[in-house]
Amino acid sequence: MTVEEPQQTTRPRYGAEIAIVLLLSLGQSAVYSIVSLTAKLTAEKPLAQQTTTLNPTVSPRPYLDLTYQTLGIFFALIPVALAFFLLAKDRIGPRELGIDYRRPGYDIGWGISLAAGIGLPGLLLVYAALQLGINAQIRPSGLEPYWWSVPILILSAIQNSVLEEVIVVGYLVTRLRTMSLTPVWIIAASAVLRGSYHLYQGFGGFIGNAIMGVVFAAFFLKTKRLMPLIVAHSLLDIVAFVGYQLLPDSWLTWLSV
Repeated sequence: MTVEEPQQTTRPRYGAEIAIVLLLSLGQSAVYSIVSLTAKLTAEKPLAQQTTTLNPTVSPRPYLDLTYQTLGIFFALIPVALAFFLLAKDRIGPRELGIDYRRPGYDIGWGISLAAGIGLPGLLLVYAALQLGINAQIRPSGLEPYWWSVPILILSAIQNSVLEEVIVVGYLVTRLRTMSLTPVWIIAASAVLRGSYHLYQGFGGFIGNAIMGVVFAAFFLKTKRLMPLIVAHSLLDIVAFVGYQLLPDSWLTWLSV
């Protein structure tokens, strides 16, 4: 048996596995985002005059809407369970990905720092992209102001964070390292995937999230910890979702100008 034979069997096996996991999760979202952006670009309105709503209301009946929102959050996390199941076959668990409570101060500190370092430049980028006409207006919450809206938005933010960081960073980076790709290609693949499923927002959304993807993938390669990334991503989304839900309409009108 030669040294090359194990690599030849590993590459196609993980290639197919990666394709299946992504097509069941964020790869599927990337395809829909491309279609959504194409629809926006071919519409009569300019892209900057169109609105993309996150966390939309699903039903006008409050408790039925709550049920749909809760189920949506639950089922969106199933690909995370699949990724953990597949990694466990190679004895890679959440602890090996840095998802644990061994270093709370480190995780929270770095999470806050990453959120602060990405959040403000991200807002400026979105604003600039909107002024340049290459991004749609983002409405982070379409929920009615029910008693459960803020808790659901917080859960949605955490769900987004866990799904994206486990799949796009923890799972994908781990598998691509096993396939002997260089760090540059691994970071590029993770960043492009992250940017691609945000294309529904426009080109500004792609660029901003791809830059975030570079930072997050590089951080994970260096530290082997996902918890700071989950904390950072959760904070960014909670501020965006809940802030939009609670800010006065006059402020929202000013921010969208």
